[in-house]
Amino acid sequence: MATLILVRHARSSANGSGVLAGRAPGVGLDETGRGQAATLPSRLEGVPLKRVVVSPLQRCQETVAGLAAGRELEPVVEQRLSEVDYGDWTGQKIKDLTGEELWKVVQQHPSAAVFPGGEGLAEVQARAVAAVREHDRQVADNEVWLLCSHGDVIKSVLADALGLHLDSFQRIVVDPCSVSVVRYTETRPFVLKVNDTGSDVSGLLPPAEPEQSSSDAVVGGSTGKA
Repeated sequence: MATLILVRHARSSANGSGVLAGRAPGVGLDETGRGQAATLPSRLEGVPLKRVVVSPLQRCQETVAGLAAGRELEPVVEQRLSEVDYGDWTGQKIKDLTGEELWKVVQQHPSAAVFPGGEGLAEVQARAVAAVREHDRQVADNEVWLLCSHGDVIKSVLADALGLHLDSFQRIVVDPCSVSVVRYTETRPFVLKVNDTGSDVSGLLPPAEPEQSSSDAVVGGSTGKA
C-alpha cells in the first residue's frame, strides 16, 4: 500500500513565455518557479520519503533538488517520465498552435493525437504508467515516494489511477509545482489529492493500523479519521 506524491515541475521560463518547451534543452525555472520549488520542503515536512524519481529534464531536477538534498536522497532519473516529445511543435508559441487541426484532436480525442515528428499521447501514458507501476513495486507497503514530471505526463497517470479513458484526461488540471497523491493497492489505486498548490500533505500518511483491507473502499465514504 505505497503512497505516491506526484509533483509537477515549478514554473519554467517557457511557461512564462507561452512556449511549448517539450524536450528542448536549457529550459530551467524562472524566478516564480524557484520560489515555488523553495516551498516544497516545508509543504512535505513530516512526510518520510523513501525515494525521489525525476524526469531527466532540467526544470524537474531543479524543482526537487532542494527537497532531495534536505532528505539526503539521490534522485533517480527516469527517462519514461520525460516530457511529451512534441516533435515539430517543440519551441513554438502555444497561441500559434491553436489554429492547427491537430489542436482539436489534442483537446477532444487525445488518445488519437500523434505530434508530427514526435510521439502520441497514448504512448506517453503507456510509458509513464509502466514507470510508475515499476517504481511502486520497489517501495514497501506504508512507504511514500515522490516523482517529479510534467503536466501531460502527470495528467495521464492520474487518468489511469481514476479509471478514466485518456480522452478524458484534459478534464484534469495540474498546475506548476502542484502536488497530487495516489495510494496504490493490490486491487485499485486511491486518488487522495489532485492539483494541490498550497497545503502540506502530512495528513495523507498511510495509517499505521488500517481498519479494513487496504484494497477496500470505505462504504459510505471516508470518516476522515487521522
